[in-house]
Amino acid sequence: MKMRIVLDGGGDFDCNAANMKKIIFAGIAGIAIVTAGCISTATGTHTAAVPFQKDTLVGRYERTVDQVYQASVQVVQNDGVIVTEYIPHDSTNSVRSLLGKVNQDKVWIRVEAVDPKITQITVQARTQYGVSDLDVAHELDKEIALQLAH
Repeated sequence: MKMRIVLDGGGDFDCNAANMKKIIFAGIAGIAIVTAGCISTATGTHTAAVPFQKDTLVGRYERTVDQVYQASVQVVQNDGVIVTEYIPHDSTNSVRSLLGKVNQDKVWIRVEAVDPKITQITVQARTQYGVSDLDVAHELDKEIALQLAH
C-alpha cells in the first residue's frame, strides 16, 4: 500500500479568486434578503421595505374626519398624485385612508375619529427603495395642518 500525502487538496477544495467572489456575493445577497422585509402600512396593507425604521408620524386635530381627509387629499394632490383611496374593510366609515406618491416616495395617510371632536391622522412615507423618509412625512403633516387652518 502506497501512502500519499496531500498538502494542497485540488478539485473540490480549490480556493481561487472566482470561487471567493461567488462566496462573497452570496453572503452579501443573503444579508440583503434578511434585512429587507414586509411592513404594515398606515392604510392596513403591507409592502416590501426595510423594517425596523421609524417612518410614521401621528397628529390629532379638533376637526371632523371628512375635514381632515379632504385636507389630506388636497395636500397630496398639490405635492404629488393619489394612487388609491381606501375605506379599510375592518373599520367603520369613520376611518379613511389613501396611498399617494410624493417626490418618488410612497406615502400612506390614515384618518380616523378618536372621538366625535378629535380626529387622528397617521402619515407614513418610504422612498422607492423602501427606506423610511420622515422628512416627507413631517412635511405632509405640516401642510395638512396648514390646510386645516384655512
